[in-house]
Parts: sequence; C-alpha cells; structure tokens
Amino acid sequence: MGFCWDDLDVPNTQLYMRDILHPENGSEQPLEPYTTPKGKVHSKYTLSDKLWQYLQDYSAKHKAKGNGFGFGLVDGDSTARTLSARYYKDGSEILISRGVKGNPRRLTPRECARLMGYDDTYIIPVSDTQAYKQFGNSVVVPVIKAVAKIMKPHIGDLKS
Repeated sequence: MGFCWDDLDVPNTQLYMRDILHPENGSEQPLEPYTTPKGKVHSKYTLSDKLWQYLQDYSAKHKAKGNGFGFGLVDGDSTARTLSARYYKDGSEILISRGVKGNPRRLTPRECARLMGYDDTYIIPVSDTQAYKQFGNSVVVPVIKAVAKIMKPHIGDLKS
C-alpha cells in the first residue's frame, strides 16, 4: 500500500502556555540569560510603556475599521497563536499577560524553543533576535517526527 496521510498519528496532547513558560516561582533552575538568579524572567522581555501603548492603539484603530489586526495576549491557561519570524520586532503575536497593572512580556527564546517542540537540552547559540527569527521559521518538531514516521517505509519505494 502506498503513502497515505490517513496513517498520520498525531499525538492528542493538549498543551497550554503554562507548559512552556518559565514558572517564575523558583521551581525552575535559573536559566541565564533568560531568567534571573531568583527564576524571574529578565525585565528586558517586558514591553516598554511606549510599545505597549502603541500596540493597544494600533489594535483599537484596526478594530474600529473592522480589521483583525492586533496583538495576542495570553496567560498560562491559553494556547498560543502562531509564532512568526517577525516576533523579534514587537512580540505582538504572543504576549504574556503580567496582570492588569503590568505590561505584558515577550516569550524568551527558550520559551519559543519549547513552543516549537524543542526540549531544554537544545542549545540556543545565537542572539535573541536570531533565535526569534529561527524559531519563527521553524517547524514544530513533534509534527515533523510524526510525518517522517509514516514516510519512512515509503522512501525506499522511491529509489526503485
């Protein structure tokens, strides 16, 4: 029998943002350069007042026009929007809520890696900007593994 997409067995695993976010409660070892010695995410990932206001105004302007442009604000119980290579610009696709009184923050590159299915042993040897571009252009590792698994038996047939 030939290759068939119906053979794809994608694991039925529901992950939430809390599964990839740094917990910030001291339960995770500090992960330089992303978290402080106390396990808090470094403040450099928190949006400035100016950027946060710009994103809110931009979203309101487009909402008034009936467009869907805006930002994606998530918390631990949310699922993420798609991570794109432009994430390094303002992080607007996936912003982590810091509560009513706090500006949201971007994902750290480690959280981006987790979102795309890379485990914590994966070394990120590049700048944050390059990491955001790379993970935004990446494929979700567990999905590719599942596709490769159903393709493997048919690759030999192609050589014949």
